[in-house]
Amino acid sequence: MRTEVVVVGAGPTGLMLAYELTLAGIPVVVMEKQRTPGTQSRAGGLQPRTAEVLDLRGLLEPLLAREPSGKTSGGHFATLPVELDCRPWRTRYPHPVRLAQKRLEAHLEGLLGERGVPVLRGHELTALAQDTEGVTAEWHADGTPGGGEIRGRYLVACDGGHSTVRRLLGVPFPGRGSRTSMVAADLTLAARSAAVPTEEGHFSRYPRSAGGFLTILHPIGPDQYRLLFGRPSGDGPDREAPVRADEVREALHAVYGPETELGELRAASRFGDAVRQVERYREGRVFFAGDAAHIHMPIGGQGINLGVQDAVNLGWKLAGTLRGWAPAGLLDTYHEERHPAAARVLRSTRAQGVIMNPGRDEEIGTVRELVTELLHLPDTNRYIAGMMSGLDLQYPGVGPRLIDVDLTTEDGPTRASRLMHSGRGLLLSLDGRRRSVGDRTDRVDHIMAKTDEDLDGAGALLIRPDGYLAWADTADTPLDTALTRWFG
Repeated sequence: MRTEVVVVGAGPTGLMLAYELTLAGIPVVVMEKQRTPGTQSRAGGLQPRTAEVLDLRGLLEPLLAREPSGKTSGGHFATLPVELDCRPWRTRYPHPVRLAQKRLEAHLEGLLGERGVPVLRGHELTALAQDTEGVTAEWHADGTPGGGEIRGRYLVACDGGHSTVRRLLGVPFPGRGSRTSMVAADLTLAARSAAVPTEEGHFSRYPRSAGGFLTILHPIGPDQYRLLFGRPSGDGPDREAPVRADEVREALHAVYGPETELGELRAASRFGDAVRQVERYREGRVFFAGDAAHIHMPIGGQGINLGVQDAVNLGWKLAGTLRGWAPAGLLDTYHEERHPAAARVLRSTRAQGVIMNPGRDEEIGTVRELVTELLHLPDTNRYIAGMMSGLDLQYPGVGPRLIDVDLTTEDGPTRASRLMHSGRGLLLSLDGRRRSVGDRTDRVDHIMAKTDEDLDGAGALLIRPDGYLAWADTADTPLDTALTRWFG
């Protein structure tokens, strides 16, 4: 079997990357070791920037139309009882959006199926070899005696924290191992005490019992809950041991009282607070994205935030390279931009892990109190909200993200994000002047529009496919220089 790009892993990162490539007409095959999609909700919500990125492709509205309640309460930092306010960042999503990861994955896989993209489930990668022309991957199909191989010009590892691609290539994964064992469980309750939150979207702030459990419990649907728990001391079963109903029941009783009874334990898994990141996101013709490139304590939807943005950053650059128009060094900007972005998140999650876990050091309680006070300050809250939501991200030499303003075009009223559903670049002329993209009409759309909203005085903007500003007419750089830099 031959294709242009082999994507290993059918989680949100791999599926989003495959979708990005199909928008550009690039043949892609997705390989996934698991035979069926996971049933656990995993990430229960999307940070505002992830919601914006999905909006850029028209993916979010149909998903939210099927959700009973799309908006959660405000975001948080280390579960401290202060809501983060993203409104100063001019976003249509000032709060995290409640959307189960499995629903996003199912939607993306359905769209790929409609476009004829193979998602080969039950196919486990067993060997990998690359040369100057491409990558050959050997696989074994679950339930069959034999295997096969697939050849692509590039391969992208989106196969998680225990990446087989990383192992086969011998790529180091430096960082710190996990020091604690936590449980994430999706469940129903047969009975509940008054201490159990009932409002969908409510985030239970750091309840703790004398029994030594640290728990977070919040509704994820009608009569459905997500419970996160562990012991501040780090004590508990081995991380590889299956989660038992009796330990879930013990945590519920300890924190929410014996009248709170476990109903059905639908799915459960263990996780830790390991922090690791590959040193380079590219190894020849192999790229790393999502958890295959970086892992951290899963808190605040940061993992899916990073993975989806990895995919959207890499997709158009791979497509441009395969189509032959990419300028020299464009693929290298994937590592240059995304590695520091993830490193910053890893630092943040390490800090949050310390603040969340006072069982290791009684003095941490005073730090929690101080940080809580600081978060009440508008400037501090804005800074942390921008960091946690991903809205403040700005790559070196690139402008900030496009604000999704209301526009009027020749076709009528619209929003800026709706002009980018194609996954192409966008030259947006707001001052009535027609401009030229030269011979780049196959990869950059030129739209004339008007808006009543302020865009820092700009009369024209060049926007990369990932939604970041490549040029504004207020800059000293000529438009053609920016077009050449990003679109060849």
